[in-house]
Amino acid sequence: MPKFIIEREAPGVGSLSLQELQDMSRKSCDVIREMGPQIQWVHSYLTDDKLYCVYIAPDEAAVRQHAEKGGFPVNKISRVKTLIDPALVA
Repeated sequence: MPKFIIEREAPGVGSLSLQELQDMSRKSCDVIREMGPQIQWVHSYLTDDKLYCVYIAPDEAAVRQHAEKGGFPVNKISRVKTLIDPALVA
């Protein structure tokens, strides 16, 4: 199944409390349970003002639907073509 990286502009997200992050995570997981097993949140990276979320989903439309149902911003969705890491040169 395809993997996607979602860029979300969220001013101040890097300063949220643990409780606020848990609430946001819980909302995402609730929407995923509602949508069914075809979409999976892998993990997210937070910077001061952005989130970069990694999802596995059948298509971009499913990622957008998740964001809409959860009330999450979506600024850009990119489909991952391949993964490289340092082991590639070993």
